[in-house]
Amino acid sequence: MKPRIDRRTVLRGAGAIAIGVPFLEEMQVSKVSSASAAGNDAEVPTRAFNLFFGLGVPAPLQPEGFEDVLEPLKPLKEKLLVLRGVDHLRADEKGINAHYDGATAAFTAEPPDGEAKAGGPSLDQVIRRAAYPNGQPAGMVPSLIAGTFFRRSRVGRYVHSYNFNGTVAATMQERPRDLFDRVFGAMSGVDDGDATRQRLRRSVLDTVLEQYKQLTGPRSPLGATSKTRVIEHLDRIREYEQRAYGSQAKMVGAPATPKASELLHGGAADPGGEGIDLTVNELVSEWRLMADLYALAVKMDRARFGSLTFLAAGERIRLSGDYYHDDRLVFKFDDARQRNASGSKGCSHEWWHEFNEKKANEELRAHAHLKMRELAYFLAALNDEDALDANGKTILDNSLITISTESGDGRHNDVQRELSGVFHAITSASGRFKTGGVIDVNSEGLDVYNTMIGAMGSDHRLGPSRRDHHQVDEILI
Repeated sequence: MKPRIDRRTVLRGAGAIAIGVPFLEEMQVSKVSSASAAGNDAEVPTRAFNLFFGLGVPAPLQPEGFEDVLEPLKPLKEKLLVLRGVDHLRADEKGINAHYDGATAAFTAEPPDGEAKAGGPSLDQVIRRAAYPNGQPAGMVPSLIAGTFFRRSRVGRYVHSYNFNGTVAATMQERPRDLFDRVFGAMSGVDDGDATRQRLRRSVLDTVLEQYKQLTGPRSPLGATSKTRVIEHLDRIREYEQRAYGSQAKMVGAPATPKASELLHGGAADPGGEGIDLTVNELVSEWRLMADLYALAVKMDRARFGSLTFLAAGERIRLSGDYYHDDRLVFKFDDARQRNASGSKGCSHEWWHEFNEKKANEELRAHAHLKMRELAYFLAALNDEDALDANGKTILDNSLITISTESGDGRHNDVQRELSGVFHAITSASGRFKTGGVIDVNSEGLDVYNTMIGAMGSDHRLGPSRRDHHQVDEILI
């Protein structure tokens, strides 16, 4: 009889580092093929993640479906359900535009409660409490919040995971190596206590070397195929560590030399709200490392809840460089020159403020297309052969990933228009929700969200307790 090992098997190193292993055939409940195991959800964890992008897709462009702006999502359209007509008007606060209240309403359906709190919990945290009322399994990152962002004036611009009292669910990780350390834990045990010097001396993988040898050696409980997967898995972690720390080290024990992030962070990334200059390559290369690390954390079963942000609400960047998709030149970005302006007026967000459904909106469409391409990059990472769960489906199939943004129209001169038609897309969540199309829900975000968390097994409902809730049956299987 083939030995069976636990799904939560991890390699543990010094200082509470826990490195998960990928799903292996020895982890299946019974000796069945992935195909015949597809109906067995016993070992598929509940997961919910909020994926945010800044500035939005104007509602008048959404009827185009998976063409033009949404084209990068087309290869994944059978895994997604795009929701049109989602209304966040109840989140409007007088004198505050959608960069603030619309962004905070994303995944909460509530207005902000001051500058650093939301008006209630986010989808992922409500589902987390329902699925794991006594806490998640040991070794998990409780909530993983990360992303690439620049505007910093209010937390709601970039954080999109909130506790029940409206506070942020975890610290935002905006540098790749900070995200790497958040996932793998901090090492301890060096006499001088200098974490940087310790990092120079030892890779996190070196601390699990002996266990790694046991899993891949002659006395391993694993078969040849699983041994290969473990080796490839740890090689991949080593690769991401080297990318995050800028190291070219290949041998166990070789030093990893930290380097600064390629992008600006902190106050330097938002100098007086006037924006920063970025090339397409600079923006995309760091985002993709962040996306890879986040996806790796999910694949390793280190994270089941949280949020990931690609560009904050109302982001102010002046983007330049050639933008290609599928080897096709889509656009030549040069925001400052194309806008013939400097400072904040030369930034990409001005294309949204000047959106006009009667015009071509070429620049806005190109920026939105880029955003969709980068979201698709992350989603695809959870849909590959390394992202299989025990039921034979991918993590993308089994998770609830909710994609949203801050507004349905970037013009601030009409609240009704600005907070209506806010772009949303969701995944199947193990067959709970329809996928493979675009539907007009024409409903309050509050009702959409409550329908979602109800289908995920939560009795909690967002919004006022006396409010009549209306289930949005169109999204349910």
